[in-house]
Order: sequence, then C-alpha cells, then structure tokens
Amino acid sequence: MTVSSNIKQPRNATGVIALADGSIFWGHGCGMESKAAGEICFNTSMTGYQEILTDPSYAGQIITFTFPYIGNTGTNPDDIESAKPAARGLIVRENITPPSNWRNNSHFNQWLKTNSLIGITNVDTRALTQRIRDKGAPGGVICHAPDGKFDIPALQAEAAAWPGIDGMDLAKEVTCRKSYEWGNKGKYHVVAIDYGVKQNILRYLAAAGCQVTIVPCSTPSNDILAMKPDGIFLSNGPGDPAATGKYAVPVIQELLKSGKPLFGICLGHQLLALALGGQTKKMHLGHRGANQPVKDLRTGKVEITSQNHGFCVISDTLPEEAEVSHVSLFDGSNEGLRLKNKPVFSVQYHPEASPGPHDSHYLFERFVDMMR
Repeated sequence: MTVSSNIKQPRNATGVIALADGSIFWGHGCGMESKAAGEICFNTSMTGYQEILTDPSYAGQIITFTFPYIGNTGTNPDDIESAKPAARGLIVRENITPPSNWRNNSHFNQWLKTNSLIGITNVDTRALTQRIRDKGAPGGVICHAPDGKFDIPALQAEAAAWPGIDGMDLAKEVTCRKSYEWGNKGKYHVVAIDYGVKQNILRYLAAAGCQVTIVPCSTPSNDILAMKPDGIFLSNGPGDPAATGKYAVPVIQELLKSGKPLFGICLGHQLLALALGGQTKKMHLGHRGANQPVKDLRTGKVEITSQNHGFCVISDTLPEEAEVSHVSLFDGSNEGLRLKNKPVFSVQYHPEASPGPHDSHYLFERFVDMMR
C-alpha cells in the first residue's frame, strides 16, 4: 500500500503511527491488537530482530527497523536477551517475511502475539527514519486495529502527552526481583548489578571463567561486598542514567572504595561516570545498530561495535583520575573510560554484540585479567 504522512486514511489501513507533533503514518497492523506509547527510535542492524526486541535497554521504546525484511529466520527460544520483550513495539517496511531457517520455532507474527507486542508493517521507514534523524527521536503511539477504526485525535493527544525517557528511571522495571546465579563453578566470582542485563553478557562472563551472581539494581553496597566478589559488573539497561543514579551512584561510590576490579557496559558505563563526578546528557539521536565504528585511543585501532543508547557521558566533566579510552567515529561522543589508579573501566558499546560483530569480545578477558 502507499503510505502517507497525512491524516487521510487509506482504505485498507489496519495500523497507524501518531507522532507527538501530530504527524500520522499509516500501515498494516501485526502482532497484538492494541496500542502502545513510547519513544520511537530506529535501529540499523540487518540481523538479530529477536535479540533487539528482548534487549532490556529498549524498555520504553518503539523500534523502527531500517532493514526492510524482518522475520526471515523466524523465532526460537535461544535468541533472546531477557525472559520477555522490553520494547513496546516495532515498525517495519515490508510484510513480515515467512520463516526460512532450520532453527525456527514459530512464525514471527505469532511470537509477537504471544509476547504482547504490537507491530506496524508497510510503513515508509526511510521517511520516518529521516524524520527521526533530523528532529530527534519523538514520542509516539502505534495502534493495531483489524477493523481499521482509529480515534486519530485521541492518539495524537496521547502521543503529545507521553513524557519522554528524559528523567525516567526504567531500570527498576526490568531488573531481577531477587538474586540468582549464572554459570558453572567459575574460577572468579563476579557480582553483576542488574540494571537490565542482557543474557549474552552473562554467557560471555561465564565463558571467561566467571561464576556470576546477579543482584537487583537497588542492592546495597554492603550486601554486594558481603558476597566477597573478585570483581563487580555494572550492566546495561534503559532510561535516564541521572534518574537511576539517584540510588545507584552512592552504591557504586562505595564499591569503588573497595578497590575491587569493576567493569561497566552501556548504562553501567554512564552510572560509573556519574559516580566519579561526571555528567551525562540526552543525545539528539543516540546510537542503535550493529555497525558503529569506535576508536581505541590507546592503540589507535578501530572496532566495529554493536550499540544501543540514547544518553552519553560528557567527557570533559570527568575527573583527572578518569581517562577517556574510546570515542565514536560517527560523532566523537564518549565510548569508554578507565581509571588511572584503580582496576576500573567501562564502555558505552556492547562487546557481547548480540547481534553484531565480535571485535570487542576481548574486553571480557581484560576484566578477568584484572581479577587474576
């Protein structure tokens, strides 16, 4: 169908996207028959749609896939990053592609219904992505109604009223409710603070020889240190780091005093920067995709990385003892830091890369070397 960005409804439309500025995009609905509000962003990855939708860092967001064909590998119970999807919905260019993969367990559309996710297909995702690129990620509402009946003014009002992720603490929505273990009897005991941890991070820590204890995001520092960890891991997660930092920063500051090796990824990186006295800010676009070039300032090497973040660390607010270790070659934003006087480092990107390239897997070994 021809997709427009005006209010006149095409005859066969069963899905609609309402942006906070009143813009309307029509399409076909898939997945759950309902509506959802959130921040509409885009992801440039060509693979890994199931992993992306179950990444807890996408809490509060509706994902526009720039790759037009979604669904070709179907779904399975292994390619997930959390027990249930954290994203609020998805937007796709073409109809969902029938599965054609030996690992397929169920059709992607059925998986969306099972997991209460709303999708809108047949959308001009290039036009929508360009709009996001130029104006930033907007609040919006997506709605799937098989009968094609939509209350457009109400949807526009709901989109305009959505408060946005700036100032939201979403880590408490996706963190575990009680501690649990991951990995067989590893040589090194790591306590991972769960701000929205991806399962592939835990897999890599276990593969590197770690027995991991995952604890809720609000766990006090005394409880963590009482577990006698060899190292501490600050996980990825969603939302505004300044909001999560209200309770996370004092804990991290106490953990830093212990002198134990500490490694942070994504939100964990931002929270570490805040604990050191640095600042973060909301980005115009953020980085979401599996093809992001990052430069290691110490070695001069460039890594192609997987990323998903809408906030970043402001490098020149970091204290003297913190050294910027990596920068984005897209926009020069901060991608990593390390302390000069303690075994502490963090990166903004995702070295576990699920989906994405394997350039940065060595960082897990670096963490283990610090514990060794």
